[in-house]
Amino acid sequence: MLKGITALLMLFTCSTALAVERVVLATQNWSPYQTVDENGTIGGVAVQRVKCTFRQMGQPYEIRMMRWDKAQLLVETGKVAGFFSGSANAKRASYAQPSHPIVSENLAWFVSPGVREDLNDETSKYSLRYGVKYNTNKWLSLKREGYNVIKKPRDADALLQMLWQGELDVAYEYELVFEEAMEKADIPRDYFKKIRTKKQDLMVHFSKAFLAETPGFLNRFNLAMEQCK
Repeated sequence: MLKGITALLMLFTCSTALAVERVVLATQNWSPYQTVDENGTIGGVAVQRVKCTFRQMGQPYEIRMMRWDKAQLLVETGKVAGFFSGSANAKRASYAQPSHPIVSENLAWFVSPGVREDLNDETSKYSLRYGVKYNTNKWLSLKREGYNVIKKPRDADALLQMLWQGELDVAYEYELVFEEAMEKADIPRDYFKKIRTKKQDLMVHFSKAFLAETPGFLNRFNLAMEQCK
């Protein structure tokens, strides 16, 4: 009898430790990965995979749409459990741990038709005018590497217009994101020269404080996500 009570107590304790009432994630409006329509419905490629993962886990959740800088700050200060979709960097690693990739996408240069310089030539990073979405991993990376980044667009649509209107020579963005912006603006996909640079993984970044309070959560999330390809 005592053994039975002990076993039940252990089962109850483990179940309680694993239970999370509701996981709150923050994200930004970044089509086609995360979108919000006129009715306030949140969707997109990355959102659908995150939703599917939580359904597989049987885990209640909430996704909140906001500015990207605020989304990261809320995770850093422990106000929400995580943010997505984002690549890895040292700053994020100081307060969060990434999931397995929810999206893997090509980064690419989009080059104005009038540009004749070879982007592989080291001098082109100083002579050409570059643009990339402001206050992102991509923006910080180009600045660190010494590129002549002269604009601070807030989204892909603004970046596209700067390139289209001749304010930039080269734009740097995820291929899928930029080409969707081109489609919305009725600009042919072959108008700009496209040079792929690398494939980048985008993840959910969970607060280390949240993960410390929910042992095993990240492993269960990653396993469930494998069922949502």
